[in-house]
Amino acid sequence: MSLQLTTPPSAEPITLDQAKAHLRVDTTDDDALITSLIAAARARAEWNTGRAFVTQSWTLWLDGWPCNGIVEIPLPPLQSVASVTAYAMDGTPIVLDASTYQFDSAASPARLALKPNASPPVNLRALNAIAIAFTAGYGAASDVPAPLQQAILQIAAVLYAHRGDEAAELPQDALALLAPYRVVKL
Repeated sequence: MSLQLTTPPSAEPITLDQAKAHLRVDTTDDDALITSLIAAARARAEWNTGRAFVTQSWTLWLDGWPCNGIVEIPLPPLQSVASVTAYAMDGTPIVLDASTYQFDSAASPARLALKPNASPPVNLRALNAIAIAFTAGYGAASDVPAPLQQAILQIAAVLYAHRGDEAAELPQDALALLAPYRVVKL
């Protein structure tokens, strides 16, 4: 299984002005740096929680259909599944009809399964045999929950304070804000 980002977020959940106010920076000297730290902080928070925050598109690659018939789609919340494509031994793509599968976007992570009357694709190539294109995230940057936005600000502050130093640990306050949003496997 591997994930491929196909469309990154179009905006960050924190604006430059919000970050500068949090950092108490009132010059424009570090604007480019702070902008890059916002993206890095969001990425680090997403990695920590296992979620996508702002709308983004991904492709999940599988080597075959799971034995139990259920595919877990990472990076909740799932907004939609654009397509499920299987690749024959010769590399020919076979797009599954959307009426042959169903997905549960309420689960975390979301799940996709073939409907009872559908059969899993067979005679597929050995590697990256199935591609599931999906869109994930809470929506627009303003739709990201406030605790996640606050955690991003705190992470950006640590990154700003420790720029040029060795890697900094996530602050405990940020981890506490992220904790309720972590995707936990049971």
